[in-house]
Amino acid sequence: NVFVKCEASDVSAAFNMCYCLFQGTFLGRLRHFIDIIDPSTLFVSETKLKECIELLDDYKHGRLPPGVSDLQLWEAQRIKQAIIHPDTGEKIFMPFRMSGYVPFGTPIVIGLLLPNQTVVSTIIWQWLNQSHNACVNYANRNATKPTPTSKFLQGYVGAVTSAVSIAVGLNVLIQKANKLSPATRMIIQRFVPFPAVASANICNVALMRHNELSEGIDVLDNNGNVVGSSKIAARHAIMETAFTRVVLPMPIFVLPPIIMSYLERFRFLQSHRRLLLPIHSLVCLVTFGLSLPVAISLFPQMSQIEVSCLEPEIAMATDCKAVTYNKGL
Repeated sequence: NVFVKCEASDVSAAFNMCYCLFQGTFLGRLRHFIDIIDPSTLFVSETKLKECIELLDDYKHGRLPPGVSDLQLWEAQRIKQAIIHPDTGEKIFMPFRMSGYVPFGTPIVIGLLLPNQTVVSTIIWQWLNQSHNACVNYANRNATKPTPTSKFLQGYVGAVTSAVSIAVGLNVLIQKANKLSPATRMIIQRFVPFPAVASANICNVALMRHNELSEGIDVLDNNGNVVGSSKIAARHAIMETAFTRVVLPMPIFVLPPIIMSYLERFRFLQSHRRLLLPIHSLVCLVTFGLSLPVAISLFPQMSQIEVSCLEPEIAMATDCKAVTYNKGL
């Protein structure tokens, strides 16, 4: 990994080239997002963050101090991208950063997957999960246009309502299925959170970012200049983000029930029931940690779309064949 050495006038193009090298393939994006979601960035001090931002600004303006290595530049870039929103330039609140998704979300996942859920406990855990998801979606949205507080509240209420309704409905259906044995019923109940969370995640993304569909999002030319606002690009961004939110919970809510159903057969665990919750928590943590970078790597954060696919006014405003937009995470 080498930072491109160039004149000040070419720095923007160099940054774009380096970024595209990572974003052009799934494996490149996976490596990139594994760095971005590193929980160690949660402990970066304000002083360290400021130093990183100043170092990158010096690089962009061609006044990089002598002796600064490529490794230092990449580390500064990693820290900035993990903490700072690309559109607003402001810090993302710690629990809602992608680096905080696993540490702050795992306890909720564990609660969702606990066996023998009651209606009340299902409602509580689904509410907590969608509350966290709503804030993560909002914090990592495309923020080129302001979002009214009313839109945030609409998305929050819609996502929570859909998740709780689906989860409770499925649980009631299973409990009324008298033909199923108690063991089979318990196993099926463990899989209920996935369709509930997956469908709610789609609603969550769509409702939390509905303002982008009505206002459009900024699209950029090859030099990073704003060409205009596109509702079509906004639709692509939200669809891609919603798809990642369906893929994300798939291994989290499918693999732990399978693994735990297998482990619970061992005599050791049957005689040491206290170990089930710690083991269950570890399994959830591992699957969450593995699935997050894979899901958000499915599409580039800075996506490109051909101008011919966008509104006529966008095509008339630029000579570029394709423009770039922030899909969000």
